[in-house]
Order: sequence, then structure tokens, then C-alpha cells
Amino acid sequence: MSEIPTSNINASFDLASGSPRRRQLLAEAGFSFEIIRPEVDETPRPGEPPLEYVRRMAAGKSAAGFAMTRGRRPSLGADTVIVLGARIVGKPADYEDAVRILSMLSGRSHNVVTSVALTTGYGVTAIETVSTEVVFRPLSQAEIRAYCDTGEPMDKSGAYAIQGGAAGFVAFRNGSVTNVVGLPMEETAIMLASYGIFPLNLAPVAAAGLFF
Repeated sequence: MSEIPTSNINASFDLASGSPRRRQLLAEAGFSFEIIRPEVDETPRPGEPPLEYVRRMAAGKSAAGFAMTRGRRPSLGADTVIVLGARIVGKPADYEDAVRILSMLSGRSHNVVTSVALTTGYGVTAIETVSTEVVFRPLSQAEIRAYCDTGEPMDKSGAYAIQGGAAGFVAFRNGSVTNVVGLPMEETAIMLASYGIFPLNLAPVAAAGLFF
């Protein structure tokens, strides 16, 4: 068992993300944090593989958040992409683009890849990448358009929310469901714990050294 830095037990952190889904997941898990929104250029580099891109984005957001607050506390950054084959599927530009993306995912397997990075000093301290395979059942144009009519796909990578109206689209999933939502909570919690950051309800247990 690794030694926990007890001087930092129950520490808060900054979440360098405007994602309401990541905020909700962390809040429901009992973590104490504040939201910051650093400016990061999210343009992929020419020929950049999806895994390299998502790790670069998470690291960049984490480091930019730490610099933005002048290192007042650890900064957690994350980035999620949908990968179809070797191609990144981004957020839809408009309604018809959402229809196009969902039509492309219909009846096929894709991977949801999230990188999570934590900066506690001037440099990324830790980074983890998690991939979840998701298979959509074949979707009719009528149900794709009905879903797009709700507006839910418009700010989502891959134009869908597994925790929302697209739950019934999924025929098979292999891996973390919270990763598909936007943050792999098991890996994130382990990363935060390794730097003495625990959910509020677990902090007294951790401080007493009663963890397994």
C-alpha cells in the first residue's frame, strides 16, 4: 500500500473544465472542488493520433488551470473524444451534423477515450487514459432525428449522452460507463487519493490511516 500524504488529506482542488457532466460526477462522489475555465487551443495537430491528442488536451487543461490560479491548489483536467476507427468524432456543428454523426455510429462499434491529468506543481504530475468500447444498435433516421430534436446531442462529443436519451441506443458496452459520461471515476478517485485528496465522507478514514 502506498503512503498517503496526510498533510494534504481532504484537500480541495480546481476542476479545469466547464463540463456539467464532470462536475456532477465529482460532486455526487463527494469531492470538494471549484470550477475554473482556462483557455486551451483544442485544434488537433496534423496527423495527430487520437490517443496523443486526448492526452495532450487533458495535460494542457490541467497545466493551464494550475497556472491560471498561480498554483493555489491541485488542478484536474480532462478531455474526452469519440474514436471511430482511427478518426476522432467531435461535437456536432449543427442539427444536420448531429444527424450525420449518429448515422455514422449507427450499428457500429466505437471507443470513448478520456484522459485525466492532475497538476500539483509546475508540470503534469499524473495522467491516466481510459477507453470504453460502445456498440450502437442500428438506428432509424426517424429515431435519430427525434433524438436530435431534443437538443441533447448538440454539446456532446459523438452527438450523444449515454446517461440521457441515447441510453437505448447502446447494444453493448465494455468498460467504464462514467468514462462515457465524461470522467472515469474509478481512475480519477485513485489518482486524487494518491495525492491525499479524498471525498469529504472518506477524509476522516484516510487521515486515520484506515484505508485498504
